Amino acid sequence: MGLRFLGVLRVLQGERELIRLFLAKFKAGRLPLPVGDDVSAWDLGGGRLAVLKLDMFFAGTDLLPGMGLEEAGWKAMVMAVSDFAAKGVKPEAALVGLGLPESLVGEAGRLADGLRAAARAYGVKILGGDTNEAGELSVAVSLFGSCRRGALVSRFGAKPGDLLAVSGFFGLTAAAFKILLEGLEAPEGLRGKILRSVYRPRARLSLGLRLKDMGATASIDSSDGLALSLHQLAEASGVGFRVERLPLAEPARVFAEMHGLDPFDLALYGGEEFELVATFKPEVFRRRGRGFKVIGVATGDGEVKFEDGKVSRVIEPRGWEHFKREKWL
Repeated sequence: MGLRFLGVLRVLQGERELIRLFLAKFKAGRLPLPVGDDVSAWDLGGGRLAVLKLDMFFAGTDLLPGMGLEEAGWKAMVMAVSDFAAKGVKPEAALVGLGLPESLVGEAGRLADGLRAAARAYGVKILGGDTNEAGELSVAVSLFGSCRRGALVSRFGAKPGDLLAVSGFFGLTAAAFKILLEGLEAPEGLRGKILRSVYRPRARLSLGLRLKDMGATASIDSSDGLALSLHQLAEASGVGFRVERLPLAEPARVFAEMHGLDPFDLALYGGEEFELVATFKPEVFRRRGRGFKVIGVATGDGEVKFEDGKVSRVIEPRGWEHFKREKWL
């Protein structure tokens, strides 16, 4: 979908290219966690790390049709907590920055209710923040936590032969986007199950805090979609992945059948599931890996593909990425 300004077409290369552009200007030196992971880390000394994350919610890209302000506040906090979960670290405190149009000032209490509810659900204390008038609703959540130096699970440690596993099923959010943005229909019961995935997402923090104990070698939050997350994990670790089981949620399968959709696309190319995608040492995972579902294995060929003995398909590196779409400038 394009925005028309002056009638000149330009293809933007995506959020990650923009990040690389900025990082080339910022020389942070040697860090405990390489730049580009789900969170940032700073050495506090004494074997402890400060772990930090900033995530931003904007009405123009994140507020779905039918989503209220309380749900927006909930989602804004969950977006940041999910990144901590993927690193195996407990978030402890938050600062919240709010940009509010004048028309929403009288309803801001509902936004605060959502932020507070999510913070309480994940044991985060909101310490303060900043507010400003803005053209559209924006919420910036900064999280802080700490951990032992060796406790972080980065994106960079997967090895060929490691098990590939996920914390849940996929496809519900892609189905929700079809309903909310494209007008596809579903029976009320099915519709409710699907829409809950985007109106009240959950971060997998309790599972994330067990990653190290389960033998995790690498981990990523799947908010950009399963396919793109697999490619990011593969690139960071220098491995490939062979997905042998498609982790498709049953309501998404039913929805796909109703509308003649490809379930492969729903499971892989949606986004905003906030599940964890991780690799594990097989010998440790088989004893302690309760809560994760094995869907494949890390390989040494650098390819990301689906093979279940019947079907073989390339998994493309696409999903949700800011700026990566055609815009009319």
